[in-house]
Amino acid sequence: MTRKPQAFVLAPETAHLASKVKHRKPRALTGITFEPETVEDATAVLPASRAEPRSRRFRWGAIFVSALFALASLWAGLAITQLIESFFARAPWLGWVTLGVAGLAGLAALAMTVREIWGLLRLNRIEGLQERAARAINMDEQAAAADVITGLNKLYTGRADVAWAMTEFTSHTNDIMDPRDRVQLAGRLLMEPLDEQAHRIIARRARRVTLLTTVTPAAALDILFVAAQNFAMLRELAALYGGRPSTLSTLRLARMVVTHLAVAGGLALSDSLIQHVVGKGLLGRLSARFGEGAVNGILTSRIGLAAIDVCRPIPSGKPAREALGKLLREIVSFGEKENDDAPEQPQP
Repeated sequence: MTRKPQAFVLAPETAHLASKVKHRKPRALTGITFEPETVEDATAVLPASRAEPRSRRFRWGAIFVSALFALASLWAGLAITQLIESFFARAPWLGWVTLGVAGLAGLAALAMTVREIWGLLRLNRIEGLQERAARAINMDEQAAAADVITGLNKLYTGRADVAWAMTEFTSHTNDIMDPRDRVQLAGRLLMEPLDEQAHRIIARRARRVTLLTTVTPAAALDILFVAAQNFAMLRELAALYGGRPSTLSTLRLARMVVTHLAVAGGLALSDSLIQHVVGKGLLGRLSARFGEGAVNGILTSRIGLAAIDVCRPIPSGKPAREALGKLLREIVSFGEKENDDAPEQPQP
């Protein structure tokens, strides 16, 4: 059965509402505000202290140097053996004395070799701590944070200057569950006091370079003095952050610092940077020797800041340019502010 078509009439009120909804003009909504997203920057950046890995290939230069070193060692051993035999032929007691002196020299050489190897291993340990600390901060990884805390305990056990900070950090370690926060707390409690000492070391060396470069008459003496001061500064900074600065480890640290500066572009100086330190136009009214000394002091400061980035077990999130400006103002002040700037360590 089919239904017949029917007609429906809308009520006046319903028709009025339908026409009102149909012909209503769009209105702009005002008063809506969006809060900016707050993203916490907790990213740790490792210092670019390593060059790009080269392809492994047969290196004739390394074989040549190794062969020359082996020949020199054999020649030295043969010469010492002949010397001892000749003294035994002359008089037995002279031979025994010579043998004892040779044994003492061999023992000293062995101790120096062990010290050099230990210094290189210590530097590798600090570099490994940097990588694991950056992994713990960036990826919030529990295993990496545990390795960092264990490594810091081994690195700074028995040091009086960080004893209070280690006690504070140990007391708060179990209260923090987040691995990233634990590593950042270690950087705040352990590394910041060491950073203050490192800045005082850099400022002292940079002031010394600036003053003595100004008064030194010969350019060759300037180069030797600046190189000696920079190597001494690298040794002090490495020892401050837990390294064992032997000769080979200091040379390797210098190579890492130069690589870091080359990658980061830290050796580039401009007139605006120097004017930021001594004031616009002031450098032109001073002697040319003082200008050279100021530039050498700035370079020494930049090398020191790069050494901090390389030697610091936990990467720092502060840009080096801010610390460089503070150091440059201390250099041109020529005032020993170490005692005034030294933070008071609370007694445990």
